[in-house]
Amino acid sequence: MAVTPATIAVALGVAAPEPGSAQDQQWGLWIDDATMLIELRAEQVGVDFDGIGEAKIDYVVREAVVAQVKKPDDATQVSITVDDGTTSRSYRSSKGRVSILDEWWVILGLTDPSGAFSLDMAPDVCRTPPGDWFPTTTDDWRGWP
Repeated sequence: MAVTPATIAVALGVAAPEPGSAQDQQWGLWIDDATMLIELRAEQVGVDFDGIGEAKIDYVVREAVVAQVKKPDDATQVSITVDDGTTSRSYRSSKGRVSILDEWWVILGLTDPSGAFSLDMAPDVCRTPPGDWFPTTTDDWRGWP
């Protein structure tokens, strides 16, 4: 795989961290975490990790790490003071860890078939052409109850 801290820096539009620096090591760790999450999910749903495609894996790893770099903490508090008044707000910004969004799992083909489902509540009559169950001409109305 080709995702490196330098790749993350390009995606963020910032200078790459110095090799061996704390930031370089942190981003490398997050890249490894994202890759591990994908490998685990592939194993859980019975998909060969090597068969997914390097470009897809690199995209998801890059996006997950960029999201983590942008919002690494799970909460932020902002205080504003003007003259004698102070106001404070708290925001939830991320899970506080590298995570893969559901839409990225779909890109990788690693959705869990035993997960969410939907029920079709429409009766079969709604799936047939109107002429089969509802009069469509004035002649058809003659025997209609």
